[in-house]
Amino acid sequence: MNTRRDTGANALEELTEEECLQLVGPGGVGRVAFGGVAGPTVFPVNYKLVDGRVVFRIRKGGTMDESLQSGIDDLEVKIAFQVDHIDEEMRDGWSVLIQGPAHHVTETELRATSADVDSWAGDDRDHYVRLTPQQVTGRRINRL
Repeated sequence: MNTRRDTGANALEELTEEECLQLVGPGGVGRVAFGGVAGPTVFPVNYKLVDGRVVFRIRKGGTMDESLQSGIDDLEVKIAFQVDHIDEEMRDGWSVLIQGPAHHVTETELRATSADVDSWAGDDRDHYVRLTPQQVTGRRINRL
């Protein structure tokens, strides 16, 4: 159930996991946060929600690809993924944060899903990554 906190002219509402997944369900653009070589790193990505998992494309051998590979068998690299929608004029919007392990998607897995993500950044982003949600949280600011 939603929890509202009055903040004057707006109300801050915590969203359920179901509401969060419904908001990110249509796909679009989100941000991936991960521990990069130089420290915390955030990149925008095009994504789709496929079977309850976030799927996005990256460039093989790029910064994110290098950072998501530990070189240790069965070690899961955890990342964060955020999507939001803000209406500055109305001073309302929502934000969803999904956290969990990232896995490189094999060609076999890719063919078995409908995870054809359109990458705005170009065709060289032909490597797919899947985020399996372990924690899903979100908030909405509503104008009163």
